[in-house]
Amino acid sequence: MGVFFYVFIGVGSTANFFFGSVVGVAGLSSMFQIGCAYAIGILLAIIVCGPTSGGHFNPTVTVAMVLFRGFPKVKALRYIVAQILGGYIACLLVYVQWGISFTCEAMEVLEAAGKLEELMFTPSGPAGVFALYAPPGVNLGRIFLNEFVCDFLIGLVIWSILDPTNFHASPVAAPWIVAFVYGGAIWGYATVGIATNAARDVGARLMAMTIWGLPAGGGSYAAIAALTNFPATLLAVAFHEYVLSDSSRVITPASVDFLNGHIMHEEHRQGVVHGHATGGSAAGSSLDEKAHVEHV
Repeated sequence: MGVFFYVFIGVGSTANFFFGSVVGVAGLSSMFQIGCAYAIGILLAIIVCGPTSGGHFNPTVTVAMVLFRGFPKVKALRYIVAQILGGYIACLLVYVQWGISFTCEAMEVLEAAGKLEELMFTPSGPAGVFALYAPPGVNLGRIFLNEFVCDFLIGLVIWSILDPTNFHASPVAAPWIVAFVYGGAIWGYATVGIATNAARDVGARLMAMTIWGLPAGGGSYAAIAALTNFPATLLAVAFHEYVLSDSSRVITPASVDFLNGHIMHEEHRQGVVHGHATGGSAAGSSLDEKAHVEHV
């Protein structure tokens, strides 16, 4: 649901921008508005869905939680499938809501100008409203570098705000910080080509292939868009864990409340009532964790 939120709002703004550019209607959208739309979508995703899922809206963050926080592997797999499905459904709904006539009209305008074949599967074409494609003429090596650097910075920011000892980023501010860093990446570097999230990329690409078939696959760029954020984000997490984190810092009061809330959610899921476990040792370990947090 979280991926659905931000893809639905972001792709909707992109559709406005594309339609306005093709048919010559000024003021429908802009790169700034698209960045704001994605930022608002991410903000709403974290606020609405974060308390339930823990903010798993990016497969690379989920994988990082498995490797660095002991998150259950089977549960992580379910989350990643749900994330991709959320992106797919969001793009499909935008396509239906705008109407097939929107795509056909845009394609007719491009065909009349002799540009349909050239632009169809590019950021400036109808398929590019939904799926991500390499800008024409841009070197794939440069796109990879652009994607890697942006994903590294985004991953570093996300892991920093997940640090309960970070006094400069309370849990209340976290959604806004993540939204701004995504918006900044789009405002500054989307023209070169960025995906930033494998679920958004793969879900949208599958949707485009559902409508337009295999030619919508994206070629070599598809691998860059879907996979680069994994090593980039994991490197960012490792950098934070081994360079920036400090074990001598204490958990902030706001983070204690936040962690207690998640622990209570986990206790409820495992059947713990008023501190008495009905689910065995797993619930007991949850109580021990809660006691530890309260002690800190």
